[in-house]
Amino acid sequence: MAKTAFLGLGVMGYPMAGHMAKAGHEVTVYNRTAAKADKWVSEYGGAAAATPREAAQGADFVMACVGNDDDLRGICTGEDGAFAGMSSGATFVDHTTVSQQVTLELAEQAAERGLGFVDAPVSGGQAGAENGQLVIMCGGDQSNYDAAEPIMQSYAKLCKRLGDSGAGQLCKMVNQICIAGLVQGLSEGLHFAEKAGLDGAAVVDVIGGGAAGSWQMVNRYQTMIADEFEHGFAVDWMRKDLDICLRTANENGASLPVTALVDQFYKDVQKLGGGRWDTSSLIKRLRAMG
Repeated sequence: MAKTAFLGLGVMGYPMAGHMAKAGHEVTVYNRTAAKADKWVSEYGGAAAATPREAAQGADFVMACVGNDDDLRGICTGEDGAFAGMSSGATFVDHTTVSQQVTLELAEQAAERGLGFVDAPVSGGQAGAENGQLVIMCGGDQSNYDAAEPIMQSYAKLCKRLGDSGAGQLCKMVNQICIAGLVQGLSEGLHFAEKAGLDGAAVVDVIGGGAAGSWQMVNRYQTMIADEFEHGFAVDWMRKDLDICLRTANENGASLPVTALVDQFYKDVQKLGGGRWDTSSLIKRLRAMG
């Protein structure tokens, strides 16, 4: 078992760190809101630290799951950042969905300090984190990945290295691009069924077993039909991720017309007050249009 730290106890990080503790690892947690870290300790044991640096001191592996590029830089760098507390030979594993640019930047800084760095964004949502069934897409040196992979297995159903630093983040962009189009298609299909007077659940029961079936259909159709969106991955975060996808596509020359369109549809959902709604709320936009 390893001495570890987990930075960021949001809807994903809280249960992920919990799975590490249940697996027998020694876990010190840090969260910007200290009360949440204290709650985690009362539930799982371990310890809470006042700064990322303190949490990272003596840890063999430091895992993180925060909000965006700036949040990640904030917990990694500076006098109170994790890098300042980590010992040479330790490995930092970033589960945040961020830009490839910040990943390469921080991986270089880590290497200068003799630290390993693995970019390891996740897919599977809150339910996947709570059930320990996340899919983890990784980038970084093979040796760093091999060292960190057993720790990640405590909350993963699939963990795979795609290449060097940044490859994990690029794979996560592919994931979000695919989801955007799928959810829009599912929203249009269910909306069409409603307008046609069909029983949406019965329709999904038929088509879900065929070529139209998807994870989104299986896991979201019921709440979409019920007009319930207070769960899952928030629209605000999806727009953050799609912005990363679109900016990267602009740099590498990829054409993402559907992604760009769906991003604007999510902007419409935000205008409806749905920034914290689940991403399946795209159907809410269609209903609002009549």
